[in-house]
Amino acid sequence: MFPLNQWYVAGFDWELQDRPVARTLLDRPVVLFKNASDEVAALEDRCCHRSLPLSCGTLESQGLRCGYHGLLFAPDGRCIDVPGQARVPAKACVKSYQVAVRNQVIWIWMGEPANETTRSEPPEISAHDDVRYRFKGGVFHYQAPYQLIHDNLLDLSHVGYVHGKTIGGNARTHMEAPTRVSGTGQHVHVVRHMLNSQPPATYTAAWPFRGRIDRWQEIDFHVSHLNIFTGAVDAGSEPIDNPDRGGFHMRGFHGITPESATTSHYFWTMACSGHPDMPDNLEDVYQQTAATFEEDRIIIEAQYRNLQRFPQPAMVDIHVDAGANRARRVIDDLLAHQHQAALS
Repeated sequence: MFPLNQWYVAGFDWELQDRPVARTLLDRPVVLFKNASDEVAALEDRCCHRSLPLSCGTLESQGLRCGYHGLLFAPDGRCIDVPGQARVPAKACVKSYQVAVRNQVIWIWMGEPANETTRSEPPEISAHDDVRYRFKGGVFHYQAPYQLIHDNLLDLSHVGYVHGKTIGGNARTHMEAPTRVSGTGQHVHVVRHMLNSQPPATYTAAWPFRGRIDRWQEIDFHVSHLNIFTGAVDAGSEPIDNPDRGGFHMRGFHGITPESATTSHYFWTMACSGHPDMPDNLEDVYQQTAATFEEDRIIIEAQYRNLQRFPQPAMVDIHVDAGANRARRVIDDLLAHQHQAALS
């Protein structure tokens, strides 16, 4: 159902405070927590004694204590204390998952344990620790399959129609923007340039553009997440394919983790640059980004409801679908190999 041998986003470091967090990830109920040493853990959300969700328990310095009979579980899933009983049964343990925190993102591995990828670090989201940017983010829950969210993020031609009050701009400009799609292996790269275009509301509120702008959208698709680099400079002021270009930058991180076959978690952040002559723009960009993603959620959930009303509808592809179709082929290939491996 899902490509398993990947690092998936389980949450953000700042979500784990004084209580555990329960999430279903790739159809598996998981509880996330931190111990007193700031070690992040992910366990199966089920006590091995009488099956109460461990997320109903309480945090202690050594781990998570079940809220039913008080069994205490360490971050590796071992029960280390049974109240009123000196001996801890050898079988008293729950499944633990490999987790890693990088750039304040919590990544979880739910695939084969003896895999080369698990011995390397999870993906880097460098904008979170880049001194040029400040970032803020949140979590959305979708009543829709994860690949519909991939489709949406890989096709930004919809921006002019769906997000007219924030990052939109002229709808035809978005639809007619030249688009280049490339990629190797499990990676898809989409680049779109909109030269001499009208700046949208979010951009003018954050940056003192003189008038029309040259605008870019660069999308990097990976199986578990997408990085989207958007922004603009004053029209004609400098090449927008220069890696060191100036202007207004927005670097979006989009962690798309399936909850089930029909529901998804969407973990996102937006990092933006600031101009010395403008007020601090982080909160405004965050609020407008959250509103933008809420608009996407409404569209995608309505799309999925209609797909259920019209089983196996005949759908037509147009020029804006090249990136999304390539990403779907990546997923299809991974699932086919996974299925073949399971049979062998």
